[in-house]
Amino acid sequence: MTETLFLADDDATADLGRRIAAVLRPGDLVLLEGDLGAGKTALARTIVRTLVGDERLDVPSPSFALVQPYEAKGHPVLHADLYRLTSPHEVDELGLFDRTDAIVLVEWPERSDEVRQQATAQVMLSVPRGGAGRNASVAFVDGRGF
Repeated sequence: MTETLFLADDDATADLGRRIAAVLRPGDLVLLEGDLGAGKTALARTIVRTLVGDERLDVPSPSFALVQPYEAKGHPVLHADLYRLTSPHEVDELGLFDRTDAIVLVEWPERSDEVRQQATAQVMLSVPRGGAGRNASVAFVDGRGF
């Protein structure tokens, strides 16, 4: 089931991030898709902070590091950005699938079919005409709600 939402502002985006984080399980792979400026990193930041339990945690964009690791309740949380990959095979070097108990958030997943095929959730973000707010579409492969 896909849920479609309008996110009027940053607070609405953060609320969505908290809702998604509340239903994530170890082993989940979440695709964060959308154009530049659509809010992927802002959404991931809230998800990570919620999972870790620290609303003030510094959660930088993984654009240059490619993967930012965190620890949440005894299991890893990985926030990855595949934008800078030049080959789909480079994903293997990132270690995204090394721990089956990791929750993995991936920005720019279209850079790797392997990542897309293993996804348990997909979040599509877009800027509506006029530029105010964001449109969000969220779907879990297993149909779970949030």
